[in-house]
Amino acid sequence: MTYSAEEMAAALKAARIARKMSQRELSAMAGVPQSHISKIESGVVDLRLSSLMELARILELELLLVPRKALPAAKAIIANITGSQPAARAAYSLEDEDHG
Repeated sequence: MTYSAEEMAAALKAARIARKMSQRELSAMAGVPQSHISKIESGVVDLRLSSLMELARILELELLLVPRKALPAAKAIIANITGSQPAARAAYSLEDEDHG
């Protein structure tokens, strides 16, 4: 699992915890075994896009593609709304990956 996938898994876990939801509750809502939620959060399995979209929907998150040039502004807006620092955000970007 790449760093960016680990970051995504951590963001999903943080969102679940912020909603005071157990893995078991999330798994019941998503229609998957609790062990699968655990594996996603621990990075043991790769998360399919369809699964990511469903988990995001349940956790009241929105997936959004942002042009790279607009990413700094989007990160600043998210940090302002959530009161978090950019490093603690639950945002993911392909720009964060090493493409070299």
